[in-house]
Amino acid sequence: MTKKMNVESFNLDHTKVKAPYVRLVGVTKGQHGDTIHKYDIRFKQPNKAHMKMDALHSIEHLMAENIRNHLDNVIDIGPMGCQTGFYLAVLNHDNYEEILEALEKTFKDVLEAKEVPACNEVQCGWAANHSLEGAKELAQEMLDQSDEWSDVFGEEA
Repeated sequence: MTKKMNVESFNLDHTKVKAPYVRLVGVTKGQHGDTIHKYDIRFKQPNKAHMKMDALHSIEHLMAENIRNHLDNVIDIGPMGCQTGFYLAVLNHDNYEEILEALEKTFKDVLEAKEVPACNEVQCGWAANHSLEGAKELAQEMLDQSDEWSDVFGEEA
């Protein structure tokens, strides 16, 4: 048996999941009763595909800016180093269906975007590395498969 690791995703068998999906990773309770819900928003099949960096960077900016228009108490949304997805952290919000609705609305915002927000040297650490078209392609891929987001391990599981 593999040793249990401290990082939840290191304990996930990446060969068993079927992207795209949206998975609750865990809930952290604070000492004053607040809870943080962390979600794995997986765009690409682990070890089979990944997002190109310029497209990932742009959809990160677009999602970070737009999801807050559809969902309260977003703490952060950030990319995975493996370039297959994002983590979303939300404070005091445990309604999975509302998370899915907010993501759907956010991806639709990406499709309508005319520019990548904060895509300049003042507001971004690598402003030359963006692709609005790439971000739109990723958003469309996710929307095209939105009926599968709740099925983390595929029909075989």
